[in-house]
Amino acid sequence: MATLGLPSFGYGIRYEYGMFAQGIQGGSQVEYPDPWLQDGTPWEFPRADIAYPVRFGGWVEHLDGQAYWRNAGEVAAKAYDMVVPGHGTEKVSTLRLWKAVAPDHIDLGAFNTGDYARAACAKNEYENISWVLYPNDSTPAGRELRLKQEYFFVAASMQDLVKRHLDEHPSLDNLAEHVAIHLNDTHPAIGVAELMRILCDEHAIDWDRAWALCCKTFSYTNHTLMPEALETWPVSLMQHVLPRHLEIIFRINKEFLDLAARFRPGDHEFLKRLSLIDEEGERRVRMAHLSVVGSHQVNGVSALHSELLVHTIFADFAALWPKRFTNMTNGVTPRRWLAQANPGLSALLDDTLGKSWRLDLTQLRRLEGKLGDTAFTEKFMAIKRANKVRLAQYIASATGIQVSPDSLFDVQVKRIHEYKRQLLNLLHVVGRYQAILANPDAAWVPRTVIFAGKAASSYVAAKSIIRLIHDVGLTINNDPRVGDKLKLVFIPNYGVSVAEIIMPGADLSEQISTAGTEASGTGNMKLALNGALTIGTDDGANIEIRQQVGDENIFIFGLKTPEVRQLRVEGYHPLNFYESNPALKAVLDAIGEGQFSPDEPERYRALINSLVWGGDHYMLLADYASYVATQAKVDALYSQPALWSQRAIRNVAGMGVFSSDRTIGEYARDIWHVAPGAS
Repeated sequence: MATLGLPSFGYGIRYEYGMFAQGIQGGSQVEYPDPWLQDGTPWEFPRADIAYPVRFGGWVEHLDGQAYWRNAGEVAAKAYDMVVPGHGTEKVSTLRLWKAVAPDHIDLGAFNTGDYARAACAKNEYENISWVLYPNDSTPAGRELRLKQEYFFVAASMQDLVKRHLDEHPSLDNLAEHVAIHLNDTHPAIGVAELMRILCDEHAIDWDRAWALCCKTFSYTNHTLMPEALETWPVSLMQHVLPRHLEIIFRINKEFLDLAARFRPGDHEFLKRLSLIDEEGERRVRMAHLSVVGSHQVNGVSALHSELLVHTIFADFAALWPKRFTNMTNGVTPRRWLAQANPGLSALLDDTLGKSWRLDLTQLRRLEGKLGDTAFTEKFMAIKRANKVRLAQYIASATGIQVSPDSLFDVQVKRIHEYKRQLLNLLHVVGRYQAILANPDAAWVPRTVIFAGKAASSYVAAKSIIRLIHDVGLTINNDPRVGDKLKLVFIPNYGVSVAEIIMPGADLSEQISTAGTEASGTGNMKLALNGALTIGTDDGANIEIRQQVGDENIFIFGLKTPEVRQLRVEGYHPLNFYESNPALKAVLDAIGEGQFSPDEPERYRALINSLVWGGDHYMLLADYASYVATQAKVDALYSQPALWSQRAIRNVAGMGVFSSDRTIGEYARDIWHVAPGAS
């Protein structure tokens, strides 16, 4: 935004701790505090004069047609600004972060009687809102804290942007002409109800006019197609934490359903699916539904994702408002993910293209003219090898495992989640190990398989996959029969700084989610931008990467989205794949019977049973044979270094469209309707 000269403000919470720092003990993930502020930061500016009250709980009174929220508690949101400079410009954007501060720091009476715990109780109860990013929400207390965090950040931000508007304009009637509020996923979705509360309760704007303003102001980006991943809150919890907002949501819902009923009279199932309140079992508020209803534009983050949105989870909304839905394919910043992360390649690009590619990434397409240039190709591959040496050194320091930079670096780095299918990758590793033992003298292409990523602290299956990676690695890496033919490593505590070392050193980028589950991905873009070839399903932005780099420069395997859907409809039976593929059966049996966990043979039985007997929800077994066959194509190409290098260069050349500059420019033009230098 700053680089493009867009007038922009970002809002968030000034967390004292990140989600967690990941450690590995005995192959298992352990979580440690990740202190973001222990040494302070020179980049932030405390705004001592900017603070807003944020209220919670209590009840609502209605007097003479006006609602009054009688809150039970209050916390102050204090502002800290980070000034974010653009590249090659004097323009800046502001990121304003909120710190939660209790109105009364301690109960002095309790302190003076020696009850120190009670003296600090109020301070801790409210200030824990800005302690930790993404608290574990598997407990009732964790869920309440998460809802309070979301409202705290939204309430402070809404008050701030309304005040800044009124500082420049006499009324809120023109709010939507000067302010665009974008909901990035549903974490700030309560903002729809909060703006309505501010407009109606605090500025006495009538409901219909307030709602019209609200819908013109908000837009919403969805980031998941999986219904189970769409955020919902129990009505009872929202009543307890935000009683006025629940009232507002109920009214929004009633008027919306009245509208929908006129569109399809008598179709109660239609209304049930559209309702902002899920009435099945425990009543819950559907935050994605609130975001769609309260926004004038809704987008997905890849062409496939946006298409599927209007045919799956938001199909009923799209029937009502087909023009409300659009696409904005994700992008990544070339300043970080190429210029900073890969100085060797950046220097080569400067020599070849000039330096302006940092602001116009489409210039990378000019690299196609260098495909026949032997000197350029040799420099390109020398830079890749130097990056691999750097990555190998980091692996040795972080894990103690020595790997050869001459091996194929096969990389899957992302959040550990079943739908991202790290387990499918690992099944191939085990199958490869078994094949090497069966035929050690074959012409094996040496391969180093690299995993990194965190599992949510309460996600048992994901943490089990991390431990299995370590157990399999312990076996393979210490088997003298294998040597350098195969290595398996897990790099701990994955984050941006680690990614800047991994991405430039990768040869192969694993993007293997079940087709139709990954909204877009940006790791796929970062890796290809640094000259890695992608092995992946036709999912998310992989499809658009394939279109840009060409079918012959990417390895696509597995079921496509319509085939996944059809197989589910017909009835998917993973046991059939297990019984009909001896190599797959051998892999699953080895893991399930404890070959990699002899001290605890049953350790991975539940993981394997979930595939063979538990439905294999993400269809690993259905895609396994195609995946293994495609990995053989990877080996065949890597054994031809000149051809591999040409295809790596073509990947870099095709990545210009995936710049965040292009993405944000499209948002500004098509959704926010703001131009550089506007106000």
